[in-house]
Formats: sequence, C-alpha cells, structure tokens
Amino acid sequence: MRRKLFAAVFAIAAVTGLTAACGSSSDPNVLKVGTEGTYAPFDYQGSNGQLTGYDVEVTQAVAKKLGKKAEFTQTPWDSIFAGLQSKRYDLVADQVTINADRQAKYSLSQPYTTSEGVIVARSDDHSINGPTDLRGKTCAQSSTSNWSKVASDAGCKVEAVEGMVQAVQLLKQGRVDATINDTLAVGDYTKTTGDTAVKVVAKTGDTSRQGFAARKDSSALIGQINTALDQLRADGTLAAISKKYFGDDVSK
Repeated sequence: MRRKLFAAVFAIAAVTGLTAACGSSSDPNVLKVGTEGTYAPFDYQGSNGQLTGYDVEVTQAVAKKLGKKAEFTQTPWDSIFAGLQSKRYDLVADQVTINADRQAKYSLSQPYTTSEGVIVARSDDHSINGPTDLRGKTCAQSSTSNWSKVASDAGCKVEAVEGMVQAVQLLKQGRVDATINDTLAVGDYTKTTGDTAVKVVAKTGDTSRQGFAARKDSSALIGQINTALDQLRADGTLAAISKKYFGDDVSK
C-alpha cells in the first residue's frame, strides 16, 4: 500500500512539475533573454539595483513591439551560448558580434550597434602603438569573445577573464600587457571611473556590428525581431536610446 501510495504521489508530482515547467517555458507573453549584466554601458546594474543599459533598453523596446515582456537571465559571457543552446532562454542580448562563425552556429539578427575595437594598455607603457606590437604580449580577454580572436590573431597570448573590469584589473596589476575591447565600452569605463592608469593606445582596425543571437531553429523569431528593429529605427527609438548612452547614434 505504501509503495502504491508513494508511486501515485510521485506520478502526480512529476506531472505537476512537468506542467509547470512547460507553462513557464512557453509563455507567449514572455521573451526570455540571456545577458551578462556586468558589461556597462550595455547591460549592468543601475543605481537602483535594476538591470539597465543600452542592450537592455533595446531588447525591452523590441519585446514591446512583439507584444511581449523581456525576462532577463544573467550569466557569464563564456557560458552564455551554452545557456542558449540548452534553452534556458531564447535570445542572447549582449553585444554579440556578427561574424561568419556565429552565423554558422546561430540565427543572428540585423545589427543594432556598429563600433570599432581599441587596444588598452597601461598609461606608462609606450611599447604598444598598434596591433603589430601585440605579438609576444599577453592580453586579458573573455575567451569566447570576438576580441579574444582579434588578440590571438595579432599574436597576443590570451589570458582568460570574465569581462572587461577584470581585464583592466589584471592590466593595472602588471599581470597582462593589454586588453582589446569595444571603443564604446572602454569609453564608458573611462568616463565613469576617471581611471588614468590605463589608456587607449591604438585602434585595431576592426569595425564590428552587433545583433541578437537565437538558436538555429529560431529563424521565425529572428524575422520578427528584424521587423521590430526596422520599426524602432524608423520611429527614432533606436537613435534615442543610443544617444542616451553614447551621445551619438551607434545603431546605424
């Protein structure tokens, strides 16, 4: 009797749990989004403790156009695509650079940011004046980022870090020689911290375009997102969000 009762209770619990899981993962009014939450000014914790930033506001505007609410899951960059593939969320919004490798693996939207790469070194280091000077040096980079590939292609040994803040810390400690990142992120770091111990020493020559990433089986979702981005570009919303964070329209 106990075994039968236990089995019955277990079966009911299993069905209930499955139903709840299905309901939470298929809510048509929610757009589940993965982001770092530590990459200012794109996605970070605001003074009120709430997630904010350029990517966050663009995502929320896109979700609104789709008649949905954006629900964010914060995760480290180096595991963000694993979370996408395991269906923890349906979309990655974290300055995903559009390149051939990612286009082969994921469904990517049209770009909503265009920027360029810059090399950051210590202010008292005059040995790095361009990408060719990185050969034989050590660069602190998120190992799966586009900038990590730029660094390694330049001959720089990559020291894996979780993000730009940690990269700058290692740089200031003298444990690495440089870090490469987006000029918008570096500019925001300099502006908000006033840190004069590091400086931009050169451009990489790479123009990058960033968009949303979804699973390969999500082409319909990306199509809807592209339509929403077209509408947000046409009505001036993208430009307004961009100018709020950068003083210029980087969404073109």
